[in-house]
Formats: sequence, C-alpha cells, structure tokens
Amino acid sequence: MAELPTWREAWTAALYGPDGFYRRERPGAHFRTSVHASPLFATAMLALARRHDLTTVVDVGTGRGELLGQLDELAPGELRLVGHDVVPRPSDLPPRIEWVDRLPDRIDGLVVANEWLDDIPCDVVEVDDAGTVRLVHVDPATGEEALGEPFDEPWLNSWWPLAEPGTRAEIGAARDDDWADVVRRVGDGLAVAIDYGHTLDRRPALGSLTAYQHGREVDVIPDGSRDITAHVAVDSLIGTRTTQREALHSLGILSTRPPLDRAHADPAGYVRELNDASAAAELTARGGLGDFIWIMSPHGLDGRAPAAR
Repeated sequence: MAELPTWREAWTAALYGPDGFYRRERPGAHFRTSVHASPLFATAMLALARRHDLTTVVDVGTGRGELLGQLDELAPGELRLVGHDVVPRPSDLPPRIEWVDRLPDRIDGLVVANEWLDDIPCDVVEVDDAGTVRLVHVDPATGEEALGEPFDEPWLNSWWPLAEPGTRAEIGAARDDDWADVVRRVGDGLAVAIDYGHTLDRRPALGSLTAYQHGREVDVIPDGSRDITAHVAVDSLIGTRTTQREALHSLGILSTRPPLDRAHADPAGYVRELNDASAAAELTARGGLGDFIWIMSPHGLDGRAPAAR
C-alpha cells in the first residue's frame, strides 16, 4: 500500500510533472472545448469584456492560447491579452499576446478560466465495506487501485458526505483554494470559471474521474499519456452560478435561424448566419456545452455583473 501514490499525487505527476501531459501535449488534439467548437465563444467573451468596460483579458489555463488568438482577430488592438499556462509561450501566437506562468498579484480586467478547474488534481476517497471513508491509492502504470488510511476532511463532510459502501468522491478543497486565489487577485474586474460540474443534490455516487486521449474517452490511468479530469463541485466555489446557455443568450449568442428570404437577398450572408446559428446551438445545447456552469465573481463593478441564479 505505502508504495502506491494517492490519486492526487499520481494525477499531479501525470498532468504537470516534468514530462506530464500538459507540458508535452497540445490539449486541443485530445479534447474539444467551447473555444474549439466555435469562435462565437470568443465573441461572447469580447461582449462580456465590453459590457463591463474591461480592456484586459487574462485566460487562465489557456492551453496554446486559442481563445486569445480569436479575441485578437475579433478586436485587433482593443484588448490587452494575457495567457497563463505551465508551458512556454507558443511561437505561433501574435506578438501582442502576453504570456505568464504566474498570475500577477492584481488583475484589472476579465479573468477567464475555461475548463481549468476540472484539471486540478483532487484526492479521491471511497467508503469501505465497514462504512469507513478511506483514501484511494492508484498504480500510475495500470490504474489499479487500493484503499488506504481512513480519511476525515471538513470539505467532504460539508460538500460531499458519503455513507454507503462503495460510494466515492473527489475532494474539491484544492479547487476551491485555487479559484479563491484567482478571485482575490481581481481588482476592478470579473473572474469567470466555466466548467462541467455538479451540486450537492446531484453528486455522482461513484465519482467522475475520466480520461481523454486523441479525442476519445479512454481508461483512467495516470501514466501521463492522457488527460485526467473530474467534474467540479461548483456549489463549493466562490461566486454566483448560471448555465452557459443562459450566459451566452444574455450576451447575444442565439441559435435563431435566419429568415429564408435572406437566402435570396443575401445568399452569402444567409449561409454565415445559418452557420452561426448552428454553432450557437452547439454552445448552448441541453445535455452538452449549454449545461456547463459559469461561476462569476465580480469586483469593483458597481453591481454590473451579469444576472445569475
């Protein structure tokens, strides 16, 4: 038992170790986010920044800077664009885009963390046959697991209480702390985390550890060859919540088809609008990207944050 790492240890090494997945691989080659789905997502981020008169956008966990590149194309020179990630600055980014491996102490602007929290490693626990919650250890080479020492954590008791043998949880305390650290850095601006997640009334009984490789869901093995992710306990995070569907609708991203008479009056425009409607439908789809949760934490905006439920 002692020789096997905990899930958090193995997960951290697999993604962020010296030869970890995120230091070696281009994320877009393995999974598709809203950024990859359509430039309309960047259009929404631009609208959000303009709504609050923000002229800086910081993208946390930016991958290879795809969102920032799209923003640069949409509004050349309008925004200061800053990417944050564990890898060096990609050479193919426009020179206007800045790159940091540590966030500044104060950020005045829009801070976006799109599908960042789900890749922050967590401890994993499971209830044994006697009803005791125990840490789960894992073999990084095979994914085989073993139960370790009893585990008692205030976060678990408050946000994901377990009782039935065989039930599992991913402990979100590290994610809460990392998100709180981002939020505290925002001076005059807005921090937005966007992710798939669950709330206390809908926690998955067996947890949600998942792995992706080359666009496919694969076995969850923390060997560094694949992305390891888990849904986010969104209700434990600082901020107010809304769905991506509601947020994008409020920012003008609608899936309404253009009227047919446009096809005769302006065929090229009709095709563009039809394509945009199709892309908007994917970004706001029920059972898909539209169900993602936006967690919003405004600072110094005089109540001008988007409405959230």
